[in-house]
Amino acid sequence: MDVNIIQALLVFVVAFIMGIDQFSFLESLYQPIVLCPIIGAILGNFQLGVVVGGAYQLIQIGSMPIGGAQPPNAILGGIMATVFAVSMNMEATAEGVGAAMGLAIPFAVFGQYAVTLTFTIMSGMMAKADACAENADVKGIRNINFIEMGILGCLFGALAVAGLYGGSKLGITLKDLSFQFSWVMAGLDAAGGAMKFVGFAILMKVMMSGEMWGFLLAGFAMSVICSNISAISGATLLLCAFVGIAIALYDYQVNMKIKNNAGSNVGGVSDGI
Repeated sequence: MDVNIIQALLVFVVAFIMGIDQFSFLESLYQPIVLCPIIGAILGNFQLGVVVGGAYQLIQIGSMPIGGAQPPNAILGGIMATVFAVSMNMEATAEGVGAAMGLAIPFAVFGQYAVTLTFTIMSGMMAKADACAENADVKGIRNINFIEMGILGCLFGALAVAGLYGGSKLGITLKDLSFQFSWVMAGLDAAGGAMKFVGFAILMKVMMSGEMWGFLLAGFAMSVICSNISAISGATLLLCAFVGIAIALYDYQVNMKIKNNAGSNVGGVSDGI
């Protein structure tokens, strides 16, 4: 895949914005489900970007920073997974992007280092920020934030462009090697596929409570049944989502009624009951 200067500039701008967005703005634009289709469109394969974004989102869905500890970065990982998938001309299927996601993990670690480096640099500015706060210097605090965002955005943009050129050449090389060493690509595909389940398992470990297991098993059973009925198999995920929404709405309404009745301060009995 040949990369022109316009594509490189667009990737830099996207990485710059997304790098800042992970700590500012909406804190949702940088998610792979949004980022990867944009990169795919820039590289000329929007459909593949959507597939990569959906698959890579499952890897990142349970990853979250805790204090100063940063997980492998979703931005560079998502960008490079899309670059590898496009440069290797992979099919737009979940099975075809596993190897690309496996190859993108080292770049996600580079993004983790970029965030840690920015935090380290800006730690020396905290005394200045405290002094500005004491003096009600709004402009000074604003400038410190602009400096931090500029450093972080430039680091992500530079790493993304470097990965774009390097990843494109590496993707072509790996595509040639895949014909000679198919077992290597099969291993990467298996590793990339397994990471999706690891990411979802991390999320479940954080969010799952005892009373939710019944809903999980019911949803699993429903998805298996729907996927094996040809007439509705294509809408399995949508049907499960609608059932989940219905259960959530019912639970919300019941809890609101209980809350309102508990706060009404109406006592006594009626008709002997």
